[in-house]
Parts: sequence; C-alpha cells; structure tokens
Amino acid sequence: MQDKYKSLLTPLMASLTLGLAPFVPEPHVLGKIRWVLGGAKGMQMMDWGDLLMHGAPWLWLIFTAVNVFIIKKK
Repeated sequence: MQDKYKSLLTPLMASLTLGLAPFVPEPHVLGKIRWVLGGAKGMQMMDWGDLLMHGAPWLWLIFTAVNVFIIKKK
C-alpha cells in the first residue's frame, strides 16, 4: 500500500466504527444530522456533544483525504 493511502487507514476505520455506531436501527450520527437539518428543536447540550463525538471521525477523514489528495499533489 502506498504511503499516502496509509495515512487514510486510521481515520477511515474510526469513521466506520465510532462514526457509525450504533449500527442498528440506523447510524447514530445520521439521526443527529437529520435532527439538526430539521431545526434541532429539543436538542440539549448532551445531543450536541454526541453529534460532535460521532462526527469527529468523519471530519478527521475529510481533513486527511483533502490533505492527501489535494494539498500533497501540488
């Protein structure tokens, strides 16, 4: 595996496990995103923290992918 793709492995695994947990009935982060897009009515501070914790691996993956595929190409 090339070195540039190795740096994507950890954020990808974190996104697929922590970012999507619990898997049933739907990934938790998707429910939180739908809630925010629906107006975030009734969301408490714990829900925002939950969104941050489940969304952080996805932000890390996006940041790393941009770094690998766009910034390092130049």
